[in-house]
Amino acid sequence: MEIVTHFIDMLLHIDVYLRDVVETYGVVVYVFLFLIVFCETGLVITPFLPGDSLLFAGGTLVGAGLLHYSALCAVLLSAAILGDAVNFRIGKYVGPAVFQKEYRWLKRRYLEQARIFYERHGGKAIILARFVPIIRTFAPFVAGVADMRQGRFLFFNVIGALLWVFLLVTAGFFLGGLSFVQNNFSLFIYLIILLSLSPMIVEGGRQMARKREKGDKTVSSS
Repeated sequence: MEIVTHFIDMLLHIDVYLRDVVETYGVVVYVFLFLIVFCETGLVITPFLPGDSLLFAGGTLVGAGLLHYSALCAVLLSAAILGDAVNFRIGKYVGPAVFQKEYRWLKRRYLEQARIFYERHGGKAIILARFVPIIRTFAPFVAGVADMRQGRFLFFNVIGALLWVFLLVTAGFFLGGLSFVQNNFSLFIYLIILLSLSPMIVEGGRQMARKREKGDKTVSSS
């Protein structure tokens, strides 16, 4: 329980933790950021790692003069593109059989959510998923399972990574300098997480509405 509490605290105060890492280890922070983003996007067993909030916090440190904008974006882009590419290849290797079994390290519920998201949006799901936690981790895996053409996947992978990294890092760079954001950073991270999760919440509401509608039709027909 203490580990969970510490992780939540680190997520909500990621600017403080990231600043400490920069001040203690200097340029090594780029390796740290690369590994987190690569694992969050490339490994289906680590969807819980910070993504959006980490990029935004990195942008605030650019604004504070502790990180370089071009270097940060290059590192994050490399990690995001490579992570999705590895995840995609794993999905291709594992194949459709992964949906038939239960795995202790792999949540079937997350896989199903990503599959529905992918089927609904097609190739552009790879771009949209960049802005949705958990789905972001599973979408490239599902695309690999669905045997999407590698060239087509690479196109959506690169476009999604460019939008995700530049939008969030730039937002952190400009907004992080505002006194309101600095004084209410945890609240701002809450808002980013909520906005990121909103597509899943909306989709969950739609599914519940459809199930309720089917139930009403069943009752009325009987």
